[in-house]
Amino acid sequence: MEAERRRRGSIHTSGYRYLLRQLRTARKDAGLTQIQVAAALRRPHSFVSKCELGERRIDPLDLQAFAKLYHKPFDYFLPRDDD
Repeated sequence: MEAERRRRGSIHTSGYRYLLRQLRTARKDAGLTQIQVAAALRRPHSFVSKCELGERRIDPLDLQAFAKLYHKPFDYFLPRDDD
C-alpha cells in the first residue's frame, strides 16, 4: 500500500485522475484498443498503457495527439471548476 502511494506521487491530484479517466473513456468511445492507438501515434503500446495508468506523465503535445485521434476537443480532458 505504501509503495502504491509513493508511486502515485503528486501527479495524481483529483484533476489528473480526471484527465486519466477521460483519456480512457475517449479511447473507448472512439472504439480503439491501446494497440490501435499506439500504431496510429507511432508509439509503443507501453506508451499508451503507461499514459492511461498514470505511470507516465502526459505531455501537452501528446494530449493534443490523443485528442485529435479521438476526435475530442483538447479541453475535454481537462477538469472544469465544478468537477
